[in-house]
Amino acid sequence: MRNWRINLVLIFIFLFGAAIISRLVFLQIIQNDFYLALAKGQQKFFTDNRGERGRIFLQNHEFPVATEKINYFIYASPLEIGPEEKEKISEILNQTFGLEKGPVFKKLQNDSLYELLKDRLTEKEVSDFDGLSLKGIYLGQEKQRDYPYGRFASHLLGFVNKDLEGQYGIEEYWNDYLAGKEKSGSDLILTIDYNIQYFAEKLLSDARKNLDFEGGTIIVIKPQSGEILALADFPNFDPNKYYEQSNFLVFQADAIQKIYEPGSVFKPITMAGALNDSKITPSTTYQDPGVIQIGGWPIYNYDQRVYPGEITMTEVLEKSINTGAVFTESQLGNSRFLDYIEKFGIFDKTGIDLPGEALSSNKEFKKGYEINFATASFGQGIEMTPIQLARAFSVIANGGKLIKPFIVKEIHNDNKIIEVQPEISDNNVISEETSSKLTAMLTSVVENGFGKAARIPGYYIAGKTGTAQVSLSALGLNKTGYSEKTWQSFIGFAPAFDPKFLILVKLNNPKTKTAEYSAVPIFRELAKYIIDYWRIPPDYENF
Repeated sequence: MRNWRINLVLIFIFLFGAAIISRLVFLQIIQNDFYLALAKGQQKFFTDNRGERGRIFLQNHEFPVATEKINYFIYASPLEIGPEEKEKISEILNQTFGLEKGPVFKKLQNDSLYELLKDRLTEKEVSDFDGLSLKGIYLGQEKQRDYPYGRFASHLLGFVNKDLEGQYGIEEYWNDYLAGKEKSGSDLILTIDYNIQYFAEKLLSDARKNLDFEGGTIIVIKPQSGEILALADFPNFDPNKYYEQSNFLVFQADAIQKIYEPGSVFKPITMAGALNDSKITPSTTYQDPGVIQIGGWPIYNYDQRVYPGEITMTEVLEKSINTGAVFTESQLGNSRFLDYIEKFGIFDKTGIDLPGEALSSNKEFKKGYEINFATASFGQGIEMTPIQLARAFSVIANGGKLIKPFIVKEIHNDNKIIEVQPEISDNNVISEETSSKLTAMLTSVVENGFGKAARIPGYYIAGKTGTAQVSLSALGLNKTGYSEKTWQSFIGFAPAFDPKFLILVKLNNPKTKTAEYSAVPIFRELAKYIIDYWRIPPDYENF
């Protein structure tokens, strides 16, 4: 009798276990797609319980350039819609919202509770939906990052992806501050001047039509503090529609993420070291041989020109003479030249508060061959980013201090304001006297040399042109040597002897021979705009 009862209990346990296993198989395997869709549909509405993401403002602009808004979307729950209604609903959605009937009808055949039909509705579409009453068709909403100015400052801002994480630009670097969790994230106030940024982007866009360049960068910085006033890259993108981009390279900011050989804009750095060590003066002379042989390699001036007679160091900069730069480096010496390059920050990242800052190891240059030092003296065979060059030139403009470029000026949260302070080196890279002498030489470049197109009546402008060949390796080729393409740059500051701003214009392979005809006119237009905008008093009367 006892055995019979035990067997009965065992049979009951077996049947109960079999029923549970069968149910699990049904739920997890047979109905897997159904419940997966259900879970996703529910997550669409119930996971977005974070606080508001912080807004991004420019320093003199009351409206945010990055904020949050409600995104409205239409979705269907096909399991709620009868078979006989699906074709009619597809037709109505086609007529009302322009949705293709075929794809909509196909989605309505799925055994699911959630199918997205249309995202990012306009105000009119939301209004139109309110007038409909379609079974199983719903209006949903969610928080979404919004960039009201579209492509404006896109490389600076970056974007927020579908996982609500910042990618590229301010959105990525400052994500921990911006991201709202249980409460709202911090608002950021940038150093960027709205008007200067806008005009810089417009200049690049307009010049693209005339110069047919492959890409362009403009940096505007306060050389005394490191505040970035504008950072413009072309081509740009719309962060509201980042997902439409097929080439991810467009998201990279050339100013901080692309390495290049600067060419003759680097000559003032070579000159600075020699001046500072008293190896030369602005009036030191040399004889231009036209060509120099170093280790069997010939070094020519631009267009193989020869400059007869005694040439001063000021004229070396005015006429951008390569052999003169090599002479200057030889007076300084390789070891000290290397020291100054390091002091000017070329071997270190700037530390700018944007993600992905690139840094060249300058492996080939550091091998120490004589030819490498010679070519580096005029900016070939040595690599850097535009922001590194802008920082290095700021040393000349501000009396010898190395500064740290920065973008975020203030952090606002919980009625507290954190001000970001400039970071300026305690020790001078060059003396104030050297800075003053070199500034005068660079002013002569604009007054008398290849930088004449940068002149602005009534103001002294200090600057230097640069045209460098693009290396084959920079084009992604596993070869040594150089292509026919060029990088063309102009960098300068104004007013020369009391600098309020510094501008770097860099163009990738414009259809001109030299920067004198491409980058310099762009610099001039932007510098004139800033002088007028800030109402900077003239240096002298213009008759």
